[in-house]
Amino acid sequence: MHLLTDIYLAAYTETCGADIAATLDSISAIDDTVHNFTFYTSVAVISSSRIEGEQMEVDSYVKHKVQDIEYLPELVEKPNDLYRAYAFARKAPLDEEHFLQAHKLITEHLLPEKWRGVYRKNEMLVLEHGSGRVQFEAAPAAIVAVEMQKLWEDIDELLARELPMNEVFYYAAFIHMMFVCIHPFNDGNGRAARLLEKWFVVQHIGNKAWYIRSEKYYYDHVNEYYRNLNRVGMFYDALDLKDAQPFLQMLPLALRWNR
Repeated sequence: MHLLTDIYLAAYTETCGADIAATLDSISAIDDTVHNFTFYTSVAVISSSRIEGEQMEVDSYVKHKVQDIEYLPELVEKPNDLYRAYAFARKAPLDEEHFLQAHKLITEHLLPEKWRGVYRKNEMLVLEHGSGRVQFEAAPAAIVAVEMQKLWEDIDELLARELPMNEVFYYAAFIHMMFVCIHPFNDGNGRAARLLEKWFVVQHIGNKAWYIRSEKYYYDHVNEYYRNLNRVGMFYDALDLKDAQPFLQMLPLALRWNR
């Protein structure tokens, strides 16, 4: 593979692999109904949106989606765009074409139409929410398309394999991390990365993966989430993936948190 590697898989499995299959029981008991998908996806969507600075509270957005409570358009437009992307992903196989379509949905009220579902052509500095400090320098614009081609070739290869459960979660988090490091879009990268991670798991274990509360876990541990991402370095050209374990292990922690 090009960007993903199994070099860190043994250490990952030793730390958290034994828990993954057992903790999946917590979501296996959830019936895959329209109501449950609406509820759990509402929590996922607003949690992911809150990480990116959206104002609406989790409880209020759940009421909006589950009970049809009306709120001001500026509060619900962007979370609703992300919700539509999750609903689209629930019915579509994961591939680059469908993922770019999902990004178009995510950014309907965020980017001009010409930049929705289109990889960026400009340089990208990722700023820390709140402070405005530079958090990360993403992949140089000249290599974004090439790096994304590499990532999609890796994803396609993994989707063609029958992976053990520990590898499903290991690679899902690895994909999430590498996508954020590339930061291929002008905006909507974080929301898209968290959807991509879960979408990959769904392709391997089925619709029950939509009920993993990973986005809520990341939101409730947002400082740790960003700190663990930053461990691999501030510059795409100088990533040190040996320090990726703390981030990779957050997804199994989210799964355990489901119980």
